[in-house]
Amino acid sequence: MSDETPKIEPKLNPTTETTAKPGSDAAAEKAPETAKKGSTGLTRMGPLLAVLAIIISVGLMFAARSYKTANPPVASETGQQATKAAKKSTTASTVQIGGPFTLVDHNSKAITDKTYAGKHMLIFFGYTFCPDVCPTALTTISNTLDIIGDSAENVVPLFITVDPSRDTPEHLKEYVGYFHPKMVALTGTEEQIKAVTKVFRVYAAKAKTDNEDPEDYLMDHSSITYLMGPDGKFLEHFSHGMEPEKIAERLLKHL
Repeated sequence: MSDETPKIEPKLNPTTETTAKPGSDAAAEKAPETAKKGSTGLTRMGPLLAVLAIIISVGLMFAARSYKTANPPVASETGQQATKAAKKSTTASTVQIGGPFTLVDHNSKAITDKTYAGKHMLIFFGYTFCPDVCPTALTTISNTLDIIGDSAENVVPLFITVDPSRDTPEHLKEYVGYFHPKMVALTGTEEQIKAVTKVFRVYAAKAKTDNEDPEDYLMDHSSITYLMGPDGKFLEHFSHGMEPEKIAERLLKHL
């Protein structure tokens, strides 16, 4: 017997023989083949995808043009038309303030809306028995005229009563003496006062009272000062309580 141990030759698995290990020469040889197959498929699909993309782009472009043609951008035009209509409506609905009137001043001289043509007019409606609003407003007008100095030469301050039954020319003459020397007080008949308050859109009415004395009453009335131009047209108004410095500043812009 021989002492040598017989050598057993290992049998290779068929699969192991044909499968290349990573990094082996066989793997390197198979990888390019796989890549070639994949790249060949993409290469064949490339032209088709490009053509399809072009067809889609052209279709979208024509669709957009067709939509614009069927739906023109009229929003801006509509907005402009609406703005013009609003301006026209605003102009048409503007309330006119001021107009013709015939009254008498505190010297019993007849005064009309043409008397002070060519000058600016500061007009306040009130009455001499007014406890606070009227004297405050007339004081403000007086201070305003003092502030503008020589420019006041072109301004006529008018105090028009809304209580003609008590505010006679004689009574008004005494009353305006407490204010600026240029102040002119105007009165008239009941009909004349109603007419002038109407054209100036002024509210005036007797206040309700339980007092039995028919001569002891108060008047409810508007408390703004109107600025009228040399042509008799309304320029602007000043609210009650506005400081004379502010009124003077705005008034000088018109002089």
